[in-house]
Amino acid sequence: MQLGLSVSDSDVSSFTPLVVLELADDTKAEAITWLLNRIRDKQKNGGAELLVDQLLFPAQDGQKSNPNVFVVGSTLQRLLKGAEDVGLFKEFQDGIMRGFTYANRESFKDFYGDGEGFLSDAECQYIIKHELDTLRAKNEEHVPGYPKVKLYPGKSVVRRLQSKGVLVQYFPLHNKEDLKRLSFSWYKKIKLSFQPLDDIRHYFGEGLALYFGFLEYFTFALVPMALIGIPYYLFDWEDYDKYVLFAVFNLVWSTVFLEVWKRCSATFAYGWGTLSRKKAFEEPRAGFHGALGFNPITGREEPVYPSSKRQLRIYLVSVPFVLLCLYLSFYVMMVYFDMENWAISVYNENPNFGTGILLFVPSIIYAVVIEIMNLLYRYAAEFLTNWGEPEILLFSCSSFNNILITVFFFFVCFQFNFVNCFASLFYIAFVMQDMVLLRQSLATLLITSQILNQVMEAFLPYWLQRRRNKKVHKRMRRVMGDKELPLLEQVQLETEMNTYLGTFDDYLEQFLLFGYVSLFSCVYPLAAVLVVLNNITEVYSDAFKMCHVFKRPFSEPAANIGVWQLAFETMSIIAVVTNCALIGLSSQVKAYFPESETQMILIVVAIEHVLLAFKFILAFVIPDVPKDIQVKLAKLEFDSLEALKKRVSTHLYMCTYLQHANRKCDHLYDRPCQKVLHC
Repeated sequence: MQLGLSVSDSDVSSFTPLVVLELADDTKAEAITWLLNRIRDKQKNGGAELLVDQLLFPAQDGQKSNPNVFVVGSTLQRLLKGAEDVGLFKEFQDGIMRGFTYANRESFKDFYGDGEGFLSDAECQYIIKHELDTLRAKNEEHVPGYPKVKLYPGKSVVRRLQSKGVLVQYFPLHNKEDLKRLSFSWYKKIKLSFQPLDDIRHYFGEGLALYFGFLEYFTFALVPMALIGIPYYLFDWEDYDKYVLFAVFNLVWSTVFLEVWKRCSATFAYGWGTLSRKKAFEEPRAGFHGALGFNPITGREEPVYPSSKRQLRIYLVSVPFVLLCLYLSFYVMMVYFDMENWAISVYNENPNFGTGILLFVPSIIYAVVIEIMNLLYRYAAEFLTNWGEPEILLFSCSSFNNILITVFFFFVCFQFNFVNCFASLFYIAFVMQDMVLLRQSLATLLITSQILNQVMEAFLPYWLQRRRNKKVHKRMRRVMGDKELPLLEQVQLETEMNTYLGTFDDYLEQFLLFGYVSLFSCVYPLAAVLVVLNNITEVYSDAFKMCHVFKRPFSEPAANIGVWQLAFETMSIIAVVTNCALIGLSSQVKAYFPESETQMILIVVAIEHVLLAFKFILAFVIPDVPKDIQVKLAKLEFDSLEALKKRVSTHLYMCTYLQHANRKCDHLYDRPCQKVLHC
């Protein structure tokens, strides 16, 4: 079955393919025809007014290839009008970021001629995604050919097809030339310099660019702590009581680090046009289901889910499961301590090189188990979020990511990951009060987790992807011979690539590393050094996996790092309490209160409250947005109000004029002037 025009390398010049659309290979012909017509149809008729063609893959190894793979593109004029629809902000001639309008397109900086090159690839693909996502059902009661796949007026067609498995996937296509240039400037050339964040933003969008900006900022911010930590570690190797000053420095650093990042984030977001951008209302997630109800925001019928059922799911299933997992984490921790005691007893009985190595084995095993449990808990939390929070009537897909992160922070990061990664360190520090073991455990956890993360995140997926690429390349060459087939081969390769699931896991890793540094680095000053080394390799491995391991993700407009800012700030507050407690455990401090431990505790608590107050005052004093950007935002708001006033006054003048014209017409002809009334 062939529908529309087939695209080969000889005729693809009709338009530039930007997005790949793959339907199930057994999709009904009438459903395909209906969908393609809706994508091609004019906007005034409820279509997306996009260009779409079919890709025809040859049969491989005697097996028929999926015939329902399509490439989607657009005319430049349609993309420019779509840029206005999605609310893109671009730099105006006066240097201020303003909402793009097609009517005033020539007044924007960098708009020349017909606008070729004005929009980045990521923006073009985001516009196409938006147009596909907002392709809505009209009067159809069901998808043609699928009587059970019900539709209702206003329902997103693409989301419905996704939820029912008719639409397998759709993803943006890589631009090989741009990717080659980005790869060379980003990670192929090892150099001590800043990342090309603007290039990353143009190719992958603001969400990923902000993550790499945060990764770079975090790494540079750790350098002072690492430089102080190296001599501190070398000269105070056996003196664990001299960490008081380092703990105080740690507290000030964690606060300043986060507050300055807000300013950097605002600078990035303003320059990229996302700081003032209003996010469009999105559809409920594709996987959401429920009985039809009334959406008070859109005025349309959409699926709803009873709140009582949601509460029952949370309290009868989710909460008991959380408690079970926490119990499992504590149980594994106690097993680790038993193993640690056994290794120490073996070493004390027969101290030699072999038993000395054995001392590190329990910590390494525990670190590996922690990584495995974190992975399992991550899937468990995502499942429970999908299953226990189905009421997404007022939540868009991007909002779902925030829900997932929020739930994940308090449900996984704080409970599962926090307990997994930090419970043993808290136990060693404040129950056992063994600073030697604390330093050893922290070092082992850091090094082991960093090695495992690099292997699991980049090297293993890359190795698997290379094997798949070789198989696809051989199959295509065997079938097509010496014919040129860059597009067919590229689409085939990218279709089989893994899907990038977002920056959640990447931020989570940095969050845990920030916890290791801010909570306990005063007793192991090399923690900052290890994190700096990890983040340097992380930049290259993450850049590599984005360019060659995963499908290209759609751009996600972002003005900041979202609720992760709250997560990091919460961790910094916990760090104040932890470091003050470690200061109180110092023998130097205890020496000042030889007879009254209660007095020492009260003073430590008072200092902790003073430091927390100082932290909040510092956060208040440092503005989140730089002054020059505040002025530009205020000017933009002022110009918008002035334009609104002008529009209202013009409208009132026209109304007054028409009323006067009507009265004059009535007086002359003794009857209403139909022409003026009509106007």
